Amino acid sequence: MALDSKIPEGPIADKWTNYKNHINLVNPANKRNIDVIVVGTGLAGGSAAATLAELGYNVKAFCFQDSPRRAHSIAAQGGINAAKNYQGDGDSTYRLFYDTVKGGDYRSREANVYRLAEVSANIIDQCVAQGVPFAREYGGLLDNRSFGGVLVSRTFYAAGQTGQQLLLGAYSAMNRQIGRGKIKMYNRHEMLDVVVVDGKARGIITRNLITGDIERHSAHAVVLGTGGYGNVFFLSTNAMGSNVTAAWKAHKRGAYFANPCYTQIHPTCIPVSGDHQSKLTLMSESLRNDGRIWVPKHMKDVEAIRAGKLKPKDLKEEDRDYYLERRYPAFGNLVPRDVASRAAKERCDAGFGVNATGEAVFLDFASAIERYGKEQATVRHLDANDAALVKKLGQEVIKNKYGNLFQMYEKIVDQNPYETPMMIYPAVHYTMGGIWVDYNLMTTVPGLYCIGEANFSDHGANRLGASALMQGLADGYFVLPYTIGDYLADDIRTGKISTDTKEFDEAEKSVRDSINHLINNNGTHSVDHFHKKLGKIMWNKVGMARNVKGLTEAIQEIKELRAEFWKDVKVPGTNEEYNEELAKAGRVADFLELGELFAKDALHREESCGGHFREDAVEESGEQKGEAKRDDENFAYVAAWEFKGEPSDAVLHKEDLEFKDIELKQRSYK
Repeated sequence: MALDSKIPEGPIADKWTNYKNHINLVNPANKRNIDVIVVGTGLAGGSAAATLAELGYNVKAFCFQDSPRRAHSIAAQGGINAAKNYQGDGDSTYRLFYDTVKGGDYRSREANVYRLAEVSANIIDQCVAQGVPFAREYGGLLDNRSFGGVLVSRTFYAAGQTGQQLLLGAYSAMNRQIGRGKIKMYNRHEMLDVVVVDGKARGIITRNLITGDIERHSAHAVVLGTGGYGNVFFLSTNAMGSNVTAAWKAHKRGAYFANPCYTQIHPTCIPVSGDHQSKLTLMSESLRNDGRIWVPKHMKDVEAIRAGKLKPKDLKEEDRDYYLERRYPAFGNLVPRDVASRAAKERCDAGFGVNATGEAVFLDFASAIERYGKEQATVRHLDANDAALVKKLGQEVIKNKYGNLFQMYEKIVDQNPYETPMMIYPAVHYTMGGIWVDYNLMTTVPGLYCIGEANFSDHGANRLGASALMQGLADGYFVLPYTIGDYLADDIRTGKISTDTKEFDEAEKSVRDSINHLINNNGTHSVDHFHKKLGKIMWNKVGMARNVKGLTEAIQEIKELRAEFWKDVKVPGTNEEYNEELAKAGRVADFLELGELFAKDALHREESCGGHFREDAVEESGEQKGEAKRDDENFAYVAAWEFKGEPSDAVLHKEDLEFKDIELKQRSYK
């Protein structure tokens, strides 16, 4: 199947405007006769459901949580980018576009990213109108801060709870439409299959997680806004319920999966403490605005800190290695996430990790506390040489900026980050890969759309900080409502879609058979037993460092683990009740299939990019292609991608750990 991205002709800055001027529209009277299913109610799904209902469509919205407020978008901390140039520091639509494409290692689809940059300013206005309490400067204007990989301040934020506040805005918009009867909300419902009728997505099969009922739901179009699949690694910063099931079921119905092996490894996560953990906790990247990252210069100091004989705050400045500032003076601690993550791993692999496991570096706020304290003392006409006063005033500033994050860290680690440096280490966070979509956000299945993190288009091999919330809201509020209308204009006379068809029968039977197998299997090991095993294979052999041997082994090990899972998993309870183990079993079954695709994609890519270093990379110019294949024999699906052009200059190699500020180059990339 040939992939057609449907990117409009013309200059990149004019594509979106010209596109909107020439698409088909659905008039208000006809919208009342069209149904749209939206799966997922985070920032992407929630904003899409609210906007489509506001336009007049009949929307059915589904989430597996007890409320849309539980969506994982609520966990986003640091902020959302927009090219408003409030700081007057040179920002622009083009600059945001440039930084986003460069931050993604030149593997983003540029037309989509330019559109994203264009509508970014509208997002802020929309959210302010909804009452989102963005931080403000002394004069009352919205404040901005910097994030990694950029040289301007364009990140709008609400303390360390930006995702929560934005989600509440989208949730409020949804609630208004629920009250009007334009959105029918299905909480505690999990999508388990897509129904394709005559080549078009016409509905979904769901399980009511409370009663266990299997239900059929039809619509003229289906929209997936179901987030990422980082939990394939078991340990990640994602919520425990985050999964790939909706996207994977769509994939098995014909929607191509693109770039599955591109995973963002976030540099500022609370380190792993042992096998007892079920998830990891993120510390916002915004902390790198004021925190300085370092390890000891000398091994004797590393050993003393690990043994508790030396407190990190007592180590002299000249004995500290601020390695990001040393290696990347232009960006310092605000290098892109992939660069910061690889650098931390390199220092820890060299033996300089500062915790008991040897997998942690310090994030230190002492310099910022002193700097802010002296500034405040000067502003208040107090003694800027009074160390105790300066420390107190500085800590107050830091508390106002990052207080909830510091509180969270102290609760988890039982250390006061105002007094001693935080410990951080890279962890799986966001996934850049996902369902392939064209410029319209439609998958390779007509009528099936995919928005937000669940699609692949905007972030390339690495996500620029504060761009996840931007993409989710851009897709939901300002892109999908236009593009889906162009498709639905052909359905104004179709009438209601029936669920009494052989396609719905077949999809429901497939779902029931899978559930019955899991319930009746009566094996000896829990679902988590298999999930943890998969996670270790993925992290050790398909994680930050990869090679042919490890990837080949991983593919075989995942196949064997999947076979063992279906033979030996034990799911207690029944399928006619609230059964979280059953829900989890289905999600892990999908992760076991995705994991093999993930490893195969990584094996095919003989390159280092994003958060991943290919240890045996073959560096050569020319053309790289991967073809879409389907292997029905072992349930593995090989990714669809096509990348033409010489390898990017931004690719980092082990012997050249330097972030290069290179000129943006137009790439032919679908």
